[in-house]
Order: sequence, then structure tokens, then C-alpha cells
Amino acid sequence: MSLEITKVTARIGARVSGVDISRPLAPEQVAGIRDALNAHKALVFDDVRLHDAGQQAFVRHLGDLTTAHPTVGAVDGSPNVLPVDSERGRANHWHTDVTFVLNPPQASTLRSITVPPYGGETLIANAAAAYRDLPEPLRRLADTLWAEHTNDYDYAVPDEAIDEEKAAQRAQFTSIKYRTAHPVVRVHPLTGERGLFIGGFAQRIVGLSVGESRKVLDLLQAYVTRPENVLRHRWSENQLVLFDNRITQHYAIDNYDGLPRRLHRVTAAGDVPVGVEGKESYSIEGDASHYTPVAA
Repeated sequence: MSLEITKVTARIGARVSGVDISRPLAPEQVAGIRDALNAHKALVFDDVRLHDAGQQAFVRHLGDLTTAHPTVGAVDGSPNVLPVDSERGRANHWHTDVTFVLNPPQASTLRSITVPPYGGETLIANAAAAYRDLPEPLRRLADTLWAEHTNDYDYAVPDEAIDEEKAAQRAQFTSIKYRTAHPVVRVHPLTGERGLFIGGFAQRIVGLSVGESRKVLDLLQAYVTRPENVLRHRWSENQLVLFDNRITQHYAIDNYDGLPRRLHRVTAAGDVPVGVEGKESYSIEGDASHYTPVAA
């Protein structure tokens, strides 16, 4: 069957049919999926019959795998698979995966394991569309900015709201501290598109105070999360979502009353981000070589 791509919204998201991703893919199928990912930023595959090994095999078509996470444990027996489990915490903040390391994943996949009967959607935002939305003076400013990304921050949660279990989760997440400076505007290595490369791990603009940084980041972030730029994906059983981690952000909505929700994440290793002037990101603290190779 030929690959069929159906748009979900005008600016982000498409459904893919006509391909069985549980089987080895032909080069032209991989190229078609890559082209669709470049165009639509997030792809939805319905009725997939995958297990952990099959999900990893699919992602290998895009590049080398990362391990599950730099600091968080993997699924037992599958070191490249991260359990995104409501019992282990909830990522209900806008972010791009693992931007606190030098070369964050180029692409992420999420596969539904346990789906609540309501809620639990994943929002995915198009950071290239956000950049295009910026007024010209803001665009020129953003082109010159760099931001420090770190896994060591307070998530804006007051200390009194942190119980013993959450404190242990936070301690594990920050057991190795990372700080990396990335361009606020990243140039996509395949398409040449410019996108806002910020999100929840971006905590400070280089050269500005924390307070000044927050105002600038909030201003730019508001363009990323405009409803027109966001896909709201409602999970069903046996689905896989693939998104371009270089030019999107995502948010898992905590609106399912504490019911079980579990996805499995597998990511493809990424390249070192490059800004408008051709300068690469640089590491300030933390070695992530155990987590990811650097993609060519």
C-alpha cells in the first residue's frame, strides 16, 4: 500500500496510513515518513500492533536510539524505553524532551499502553509556526538570544506541595545536574526552518537576570502555545505518535482524576543544535555521553 498522509490541523499534525510500522520498512517508506514529519511535525499512527522491541525497531529507521533518560530509570529489560507513567509523575508543563543536554533527541515516539477513559491528552506545539508568528522586531531579537537549559529547577511548585514521594522523584531527576546553552532560535538541519527552541527546561537568557529572562521567555513561549499552533491528541489504544523534537514542544494534560495512564517513550539521538549565525550549542555542566550518541 502507498503511504497516505491526512492533515489533522492546518499547522501541525497528520495521520499516517498505508504502512505497517510493525514490519521492517522499505527506504521509500522511511523517506515518506521523514518527509511527512518535516512537513507536519507530529504524526499519528493508529491501530499499531507493537511491543517495546517493535517500537525500538521503528525508531531505528530514523537514527540511533538514546537510552531511556539521562537520570530516570527505564522499563525493566529495555534500557532504551522510558515508561511515561502517571504513577511516576506527570509532565504537565510545556517542554521539549531533554533539552538540558548538549544534543537532545531529534525525534520522540510515544505508544499508548494504558489509556484513561477520559482526559490524558497530549498537546504538541509547532515551534516553527510560532517563530513565523513573531512580529519582525521580536524575531530579530530572538535570533540573537541564547538560553541556558537545566534539569535542576523548582518546576514552580512550592516546597509545601512536595511530599516525600515527589521529593524522591525530583532527587532522581536531578541526580546528575545538567546545564546547556542553546540558541533561542534553532535552525532545523533538514528543512532549514527556524523554530523557537525554549520550553520548560529553558530557565535563563544568557546575559540577562533571572527576572528579565522570565519575562522574555514568557513572551516568546506565548507564541508557541497559541491554539492555532497546537495539536490536542486524544489517546486511544494501540496508537503511536511520532514528533520532531527539534521543532516542537509538548504537554501532558493532567485531567484524568488520577486514573492509570501509561505510555512508552523511545527517542532517536539528535544532533547538536545550531543557531541562526551557525554557532553550535555548548555544554556548561553535566556529561550525557551515557545517554545519547551525537547524530551526524
